[in-house]
Amino acid sequence: MDLHFTAAAFATAFTIIDPIGMIPLTLVSTAQTSERDRSRIINQAVLVAALIMLFMGLVGRPVLDALGITLPAFMIAGGILLFLIAIDMLFARKTGAKRTEEEEREAAAVDNPAVFPLAIPMIAGPGTIATVLLLISLAHGDRVKLLIVFIAYAVALAATWFCMRSAGALMRIIGKTGIHVITRVLGIILAALAVQFVINGVLATPLLRHAA
Repeated sequence: MDLHFTAAAFATAFTIIDPIGMIPLTLVSTAQTSERDRSRIINQAVLVAALIMLFMGLVGRPVLDALGITLPAFMIAGGILLFLIAIDMLFARKTGAKRTEEEEREAAAVDNPAVFPLAIPMIAGPGTIATVLLLISLAHGDRVKLLIVFIAYAVALAATWFCMRSAGALMRIIGKTGIHVITRVLGIILAALAVQFVINGVLATPLLRHAA
C-alpha cells in the first residue's frame, strides 16, 4: 500500500468536505424543520453528495481525456482552486467555491435543503469534485489506489453524516470558537496540499521534465 497516497487521499477528503464546518450550516439550513425531518434531510443530502462524487469519479477521467486536458494541467488548476478555498478557511470567510450570496438567498426559500444547498454545493461542491477527479487521475488506474480514494471519501462522508446528525450537541460542546479553530487548522493542511499539487503538476509538465 502506498502510504503517501493514502495519507494524501484521506487528508484531502476530510479537509475539502470539512465535516466540522457542516455543523453550523446544517443548523441554519434545517432551523425551521422538525427533528424527524432534519434526520431525513441529512440522510438525503449525504446520499446525493455520495452519488455525485461516485458519478464524477467514474466519468471524470474519460471527460478530461476527451477534452485533451492533461494530468499536470489538472493538478495545477485543482491546486490553485484548493488554495483559494484554503485561504477562505484560514480567514473564516464564506467561500464562493462552495456557495455564493445568490445561492444563500435561494437556499433560504427552499423547503427541503437536502439537495440544495447541503448536498450541492456544501458537501459535493466544485472543490470536492475537483479533488475526486484529481485523486482518481493520480491513481493511474491502480485498483488499490482507486479503492483507497473510495474509502477515504466514504469515511469523510460518514464523519460528515455524524457531525450533521449530531449538529446541535456538537455545537454546544465545541462552540463557534472551536469550529473556527478546527476549520483554520484544516485550512492550513489544505493549503499545503494545494501547493504540493501545483508543484507536482509543474514538475510533471513534459516540457519542464525534458528540460530537467
